[in-house]
Amino acid sequence: MELVLADTLLGLAQSPEPCALLRAVCGGDGAAPLSVERVETLRFLLQWLEAGGAGGEALRRAAWEVALGRCWPLLRGGGGADDPERRRLVRAACGALRLCARLCGAPLAARLAGEALAALRAEPPGAGLGAEAAVEALVAVAPELQEPALLERAVDAALALVRAGGREAGEEVAAALVAGRLLPALSSNRTALGRVWAGLLPGRGEGGAAAQRVSRTLLALTALADLLFPGLDGDGGREGPALDARLYGGFWRVVQEGLTDGDGLCRKRARYLLKRAVEVSDQLRTDCTCPPDNGDEPSLFWWSVEKNDKLLQFWENYILIMETLEGNQIHVIKPVLPKLNSLYEYALSEKVVIFVPGCWLFHPSWHMCIYKRMFESENKTLTREGVAQFLEIYETKRLPNSPGFSEFIIGPLMDALSESSLYGRSPGQLIGACPPLGVKLQKFLSIYLTLLPEEERSSFLLKFIQKMTSRHWCAVPILFLSMALACIPSCKALGTEGLHALRDVLQCTMITHQILLRGAAQCFLLQTAMHLTDVEKVSLPEISSFLMSLRPEESLSRGTILWMELCDWLYTHDRCFRKSINCHAEHQERSSLSVYVHTLVEDYLKAPASKRENCCMPDWFEAKLVATMILLAADVEEMKNKQSKKSNAERVELKSFLHPLLDVLLKLGTNAYIPTLKTDKSLQLLLKLLQTCLLKQSSPQDDVVLSFLSNSVMTAAESILDFVLRRLTTSELNTFLKKRRCYLSGSREGSKVHESTQWVKRGEKEGGGDVVWCGVGEVSDLDRCNLYLALLSELVNLCSNAGWKKGPSIWNFISSLINASIQNLQETGNEQESKLGEQIQKVVSMASLTVVCEIFDQKPELQLKSLHAVETLKGFISSVQLNQVLKKPSKIEEKNSLFEESTSSQGWGKIVASYVHDQWVCLHFILNKYDKFIPLSNDETLELSLLAVQRPIRTLQSALEALTLLPSDQVLPVFHCMKVLVPKLLGSSESLCIDAFDLAWKVISSLSNTQLIFWSNLKAFVQFVFDTEVLAVAASSKGQAYSKIKEIILKLVEMSTARTGVFNTVLSYCCQSWLFPTSDDTGALENPFSNAGNYSELITEACVFGMVFRRDQRLIQDVHAFVENLGDECAANVVTESTNRDDHYVRVCAVKFLCWLDGSNTLHKMFMEDLVIKLLDKDELVSKSRTRYYVNSLQHRIKNRLWQTLLVIFPKLDQNFLTGTLDKIFQAGFGNNQASIKYLIEWIIILILHRYPQCLEKFWNCFCYGEEKLKTSICTFLSVLSHFDIILENTSEKKPILKKALLVVLQWCFNHNFSVRLYALVALKKIWGMCKALCVEEFEALTPVIESSLHQVENMHGAGNARKNWQRIQDHFFFATFHPLKDYSLETIFYTLPRLSELVEDEWIPLCKFTRYTDISLPAAFHWLQSRTELLNLKPSDWSQQDMGSDLVEMDNQTEWTDVQKKIIPWKNSSPDLDLELVFQDRAAKLGKSNSRLIVVASLIDKPTNLGGLCRTSEIFGASALVVGSLHYINDKQFQHLSVSAEQWLPLVEVKPSQLVNYLQQKKTEGYTIIGVEQTAKSSDLTEYCFPEKSLLLLGNEHEGIPANLIQHLDVCVEIPQQGIIRSLNVHVSGALLIWEYTRQQLIKQKQLK
Repeated sequence: MELVLADTLLGLAQSPEPCALLRAVCGGDGAAPLSVERVETLRFLLQWLEAGGAGGEALRRAAWEVALGRCWPLLRGGGGADDPERRRLVRAACGALRLCARLCGAPLAARLAGEALAALRAEPPGAGLGAEAAVEALVAVAPELQEPALLERAVDAALALVRAGGREAGEEVAAALVAGRLLPALSSNRTALGRVWAGLLPGRGEGGAAAQRVSRTLLALTALADLLFPGLDGDGGREGPALDARLYGGFWRVVQEGLTDGDGLCRKRARYLLKRAVEVSDQLRTDCTCPPDNGDEPSLFWWSVEKNDKLLQFWENYILIMETLEGNQIHVIKPVLPKLNSLYEYALSEKVVIFVPGCWLFHPSWHMCIYKRMFESENKTLTREGVAQFLEIYETKRLPNSPGFSEFIIGPLMDALSESSLYGRSPGQLIGACPPLGVKLQKFLSIYLTLLPEEERSSFLLKFIQKMTSRHWCAVPILFLSMALACIPSCKALGTEGLHALRDVLQCTMITHQILLRGAAQCFLLQTAMHLTDVEKVSLPEISSFLMSLRPEESLSRGTILWMELCDWLYTHDRCFRKSINCHAEHQERSSLSVYVHTLVEDYLKAPASKRENCCMPDWFEAKLVATMILLAADVEEMKNKQSKKSNAERVELKSFLHPLLDVLLKLGTNAYIPTLKTDKSLQLLLKLLQTCLLKQSSPQDDVVLSFLSNSVMTAAESILDFVLRRLTTSELNTFLKKRRCYLSGSREGSKVHESTQWVKRGEKEGGGDVVWCGVGEVSDLDRCNLYLALLSELVNLCSNAGWKKGPSIWNFISSLINASIQNLQETGNEQESKLGEQIQKVVSMASLTVVCEIFDQKPELQLKSLHAVETLKGFISSVQLNQVLKKPSKIEEKNSLFEESTSSQGWGKIVASYVHDQWVCLHFILNKYDKFIPLSNDETLELSLLAVQRPIRTLQSALEALTLLPSDQVLPVFHCMKVLVPKLLGSSESLCIDAFDLAWKVISSLSNTQLIFWSNLKAFVQFVFDTEVLAVAASSKGQAYSKIKEIILKLVEMSTARTGVFNTVLSYCCQSWLFPTSDDTGALENPFSNAGNYSELITEACVFGMVFRRDQRLIQDVHAFVENLGDECAANVVTESTNRDDHYVRVCAVKFLCWLDGSNTLHKMFMEDLVIKLLDKDELVSKSRTRYYVNSLQHRIKNRLWQTLLVIFPKLDQNFLTGTLDKIFQAGFGNNQASIKYLIEWIIILILHRYPQCLEKFWNCFCYGEEKLKTSICTFLSVLSHFDIILENTSEKKPILKKALLVVLQWCFNHNFSVRLYALVALKKIWGMCKALCVEEFEALTPVIESSLHQVENMHGAGNARKNWQRIQDHFFFATFHPLKDYSLETIFYTLPRLSELVEDEWIPLCKFTRYTDISLPAAFHWLQSRTELLNLKPSDWSQQDMGSDLVEMDNQTEWTDVQKKIIPWKNSSPDLDLELVFQDRAAKLGKSNSRLIVVASLIDKPTNLGGLCRTSEIFGASALVVGSLHYINDKQFQHLSVSAEQWLPLVEVKPSQLVNYLQQKKTEGYTIIGVEQTAKSSDLTEYCFPEKSLLLLGNEHEGIPANLIQHLDVCVEIPQQGIIRSLNVHVSGALLIWEYTRQQLIKQKQLK
């Protein structure tokens, strides 16, 4: 630019004419494009000419020529929009065009605007010119436009770009440029402003505008802020009616959307507009009201002169809350949240009537904006606070109804409630209590539904429930939302659609793996249906369909409270249900439920007539539905009889329900032509009835319905058994099928068809249709046979309960089934290739034998083992070839065979696996029966001729082969067989047994992520690996098997860290088998407890076992505990199996095991002593691994657990052992322990000294160590002395011991450490009290010293903490309430003491867990269970026991200054005598420093300290200027203290905040890139941004950053990357970082140039 100016000056000297000057700057008449420097000089010259008033017509012509001939072509030049040089050229050219337009007037402006608009209308926009260049050109000439049509075109084009701008970078920039600059430029005309305003605001129906549209609209409104409100500066010069944005609802809807937008910049602009509106209202002091969209709603904004102060306070609080929420830090936001209450007080009218609508002074949507902002916060703690605040305020304030509330609840509120972490317990809340959010949610929904108009309840609840199915909800939110719905007072709100929605929610609950939570949610949803369903709008079929979504094994089970509630509900509303279409009028005298169930049974058992019956099994759903409804109707009838006091009434209804079923069942044995579908359905229904009828927690004799059902079924039992036997064993069925096909096809090949043909003809006559009886021989028949076998087991149970002599001949049935099944299995086909029917028949026969063996084991009272057929069964099973694989049939007889079209979709591999599985089930029956006869090796002989028993090694080898063949879900019987074989063979075939261990562990490992079959397989694995005999044999040889078992123990412990409950299974089995061995467990072993000593690491690990859970895992455990605490009121607790998989149960089991040990038993004594040594060694190892550990860390928890265990074992140890280990205990006391560890160690020492006072000599030696060793432990031993009265309780000679104690304690009363002195004084007070009670005369010489010390500490004066700490330590539970003897209990050790010592709640084991864990009970003589009430009711005190080392002396307000950096201020007492302008011009030359082109703008900063620091930083790094809001700041002492005279060496420029817009635009035209330090959605990372040489750095205000109206003038926003939690840096620090980064980049460029 300097060269250009030199040329211009030469031209000016030769010709003073302005036109000549312009030609000189433009480079003469040459056609070469102008450079950036020449264009910038041209702009300066035009500005000078305009300011000087030179010109006339010649100048206007020259300007016209320059504009069209030289500047406009530059805009058409190439170069990308992101090119800094191109951008600089465009801005300079547009700056020149602006000045030319001013000189030439409207004609030139219209000409340029027309071409720019044509470019914008091109496809794509700006083609040839560039969208950004076209917009910049329009901005330049817009103030000079006068033609209305042209203005209208320009406004429409600008609005089109704002509305439809794409998301590509260029289009986004152009749209932002239009919104931020072009629209404000056009709006200087009042007419154009009206058109812009109408085009920007959305209509009422467009409230949910896209985020992109809202962002651009807010950008435009912020840029137009000065024009939107009346009474501001510059408003009076415009013609036409004034615009007042406060009166437009669309404006406020845009502001509200902006306040909750996800982009922080949008929120900032919305807050800016709200501030401006409030400021204008306060300044004008006139009434105004924005007309409401609906007459019943309050206005979105209004102002009143009378309530000016109140309104101003409301909006100031509102804006303060919204600004504070931007911090996203709960410790900053929480103090502001109470202001929400004041907002509601302002928002509601003083004479508010709760149930009358329209009493809102402010539209409630403003409050919803605050809560939505909190709900969508990244900080989950803030989200929790927001949700809790909303629910609580609605409950306490009883807010009037508003249409927007329902939408808000179903939208943002429910989105927030889907976050599981919100449902955590509050600090201090007991485990198992309902979380605060769950309680508030219940109250909120109940109150909201009560206040909601009755006509709106149904739609709200329906939408609420449907929202629960609209996304993937986790188990915890679903549970508490369901519970809240169940707590709503009964009302008629849900119809058919509502039931369907609840059913959909039930389907969503099935996704979760937490069975208990899943079941509890189902219970609550059923209660919701009963409380909220309008029974007049739903029919019984719809109710029954809904009930089928509930799982009986998880929730709706007969006999539970929930079942009885359902029966009562059905009975109460019986006559109210909507009549279904098929309801018969002739049954009006009967209950609706009875009529429906009777019709349901009849329709269910109807078999449709068809030409060819489908032989596939019907779906179980229908049978389940019919069975459930029959039992519900039966229980409702029983309830009716009890209420009418008819105790002996006949069950008429139940008899009528069962009659159609019994009619079919009684014919099964005699009528061979009942349709297959009908037999299947009847047997399915019978099975479901027997399974569902069983009551939970009740004896069968007390259940009259079950008794009636049993007696009814017993009448048809023989018929059913005959049918089942025929279907399972007959071999003529396949022949029947083949002959039936021949008969139907007209073939006479079946000449031998005599009886079968007659059966078919009779069947056709009787059934009226083409009946086909599908026998066993098809793949689909496997499902049918499984039905028969399951029904067989239930019938045997039924006969057993009724007395087998009264029932059918079970003996004959079992014998026939065994013989026929064995005969089928022994038959071999004559053909070389296997036939499908034969193979299927073998599978069925083996499955039948399996069920028989299970019946033998489960029902010994039937005495079935004496049958002759049983011997045949034993011989067959023993001789069967194990792992025999059935060959897959190579060809199928019929093309339409069900082998290919089977609906059961069973692959042949699954069929074979089931066959092999059944072999091992039968073999286990044999091995278990002849367990004692199994030889220890193959060399021994056995009298029995059972091959599998005689050759155990071969059998075990087959078991290993089976583990490799079978899928993981079929290996359970193999494990059972290995449990019998391994103990026998471990001594003789160790390597084979080790292979069995390895292979079995491999199977278990592969199952670790499978919920359904993992636990049963794990239990079987544990039973054979940890069998007492196996453990004993392995330990006796100490060989490879012993090492392998210990390796498995470690692997199981490791697996427990990822799979809760694994260790529980192992430990529970071992402890039970070692303490209470059964005859099966002991075998040849004399004392199974010896295994405890050989595998003591199992108990050692159990004593310290426990995980440090993640927050989400802890939440699931807490919710589990809450559901369990609901007890029988929640049916899921009754129905679901208690698994004892809580990690606490591992330690509970270990502790209960230790409580059973007897010190007089030699084995027990040895085990306990070994365990104590190992635990003490483990404590020492943990201490050495980390000398200092944090509270509640894993090291802390392990140490705490092992010392708790030692405290449990202590009373069982004898004196000799304790004397030997006392040194280790004292050594542990010397460590740097956490408070909870100290209490336990001190407690043990007190108990040992109390029991064995002779150990006191060793204790006194602990005080004789040096200062270095005692600095972290002396308080521990002094605390022991504070209970000296307990220690000497059993000592006769107390005086010498007291004298020794006094001498020891007194020396510590004068220690330099304050904490040590406090502990010593507490001990001295206790001991001296004992001395005075004994009237010991020997201590008279010490009396003055002791009394003086105690008097001084009791009467300390001053405002310091010494007196408070003395009082606190005396009130501490360990010294004031705790009694080492009376408080010795499990509750104190594992719950009270951890709680009082402020251990994390994961370490609290409540007493209820000891009582709930029933696998091992406590000894009857054990009485140390509960803590004393005085201790149990205490709360954790504020005194934390700690040892302070001698190097941590309390400060006596003495400070020593070292290594202080001295700040040197050069020329402190002198100021430069140079002219300021000279300093600015020649600073680089004078000081030898380079002068950069960086301008730092700090006009928005108002704190002198920050400005002084920035001044110093800018001067050091050579900024060209620092722009401040006022030059008065340089006289401030704080400024000068920080700047250290930098203001004397740095150019300071004053630009007031109100002048910044013009200043920034000016600098843009000078080629500067405007850079803002601001976090926005499109901010550039400071580490990746490349600073242009001409950079202007705009810094924001300390509080709100860069105002929204300035952000659109930025070229780029730069963000400093952060790693911490705090969101923002100090503005001086932020500025310094960017100034340094700019300087660093410029230095690198200079080096590269050199």
